[in-house]
Amino acid sequence: MNDFAPYITGVINEFEKENPEIKIKWVDVPFSEGEKRTLASVLSDNPPDLVNLNPDFSATLAHKGALYEIPQEQTSQFNKEILNSIKYNGKIFSIPWYATSAITIYNKEILNKAGIPIPKNYSQIAQYAKIVKAKTGAYIFLPNITENDTMLKILNKYGTASSDLIDSEKSADVFDMFKYMYTNNLIPKETVTMTLQESLEKYMSGNIMLITAGANFLNMIKENAPSTYSKTDIAPQITGQLGQNDFSLMNFVIPLRAKHKTEALKFALFLTNEKNQLELAKLTNVLAVNEKALQNEFYTKYKPNDLMSKARVISAKQLNKIQPSYKTQKGQKEINNIINSSVQEILLEKASTKEILDKTAKNWKAIEE
Repeated sequence: MNDFAPYITGVINEFEKENPEIKIKWVDVPFSEGEKRTLASVLSDNPPDLVNLNPDFSATLAHKGALYEIPQEQTSQFNKEILNSIKYNGKIFSIPWYATSAITIYNKEILNKAGIPIPKNYSQIAQYAKIVKAKTGAYIFLPNITENDTMLKILNKYGTASSDLIDSEKSADVFDMFKYMYTNNLIPKETVTMTLQESLEKYMSGNIMLITAGANFLNMIKENAPSTYSKTDIAPQITGQLGQNDFSLMNFVIPLRAKHKTEALKFALFLTNEKNQLELAKLTNVLAVNEKALQNEFYTKYKPNDLMSKARVISAKQLNKIQPSYKTQKGQKEINNIINSSVQEILLEKASTKEILDKTAKNWKAIEE
């Protein structure tokens, strides 16, 4: 985050002034070392009192019985959807800090030339894809469906992101929707290999109509392709049948063996109060998770020509509809690989969708055993 150090130093100084009996020592750990070092320290006899983690790793630690349970009455200040998303077996083991939620970034010129409304869901993308290609020569989008857990998150929007439902008829319909677009040249052939960064480059060159990405991508477009930026507008995230939105979250946890649990919780709640959440949000592209902060006009009003503020308002509103959220599972990397291989096989018509998904379900269940 830009200018993050002065912000956190200021918050710590303010907290220590209000709580002179408590001294805070903030230590930054390189992201690449985060999980390994955190696991070792949390399970040691002298762990840090408060740790900033993603929800997936937090859930792993909660599963190991290594985290302090946060009293639910202490969490009333947070957005309810966010709070429900981090519960583990109905209990709360973390304090949410900040979130992000992708938006749809689209080329107004291509949209107007195609004469269609901006698609709201994947079904409409499939419906409009042929029109966009015929009238503009551009592709409607380039889905990065073999990058990380992208396809699983799409399936989650249809309620089929599980080993029990991956081979269902509804799941097959989702895969076949992408297969239809792929085999009819309505999405680029690079769909099976390209990353979001590469699809951004295709967007900037005017070859695709829309991408789903974080608001920070707007700055990249503005800096690297000003002519495309002048034709750019934004809309809510593309959804599926269930209508919920994807999001990312960072939170705080308190190790069970921490020596200063009460003080750690007090500091975490101070960091996430309305004032400090708004200050952090104004310095960065992140979203507050404090309910009062989200009701501030910073998240409810925007100037028509200010895309960044418009993106912020849309993203913040999306946090009110994020359930059911996709949760990382045991053997997640292997599951991602299985799903991504299945996508490629289906798009390249290596076998029928049913045969491939039957095999996918079998392989997924083997990982869970």
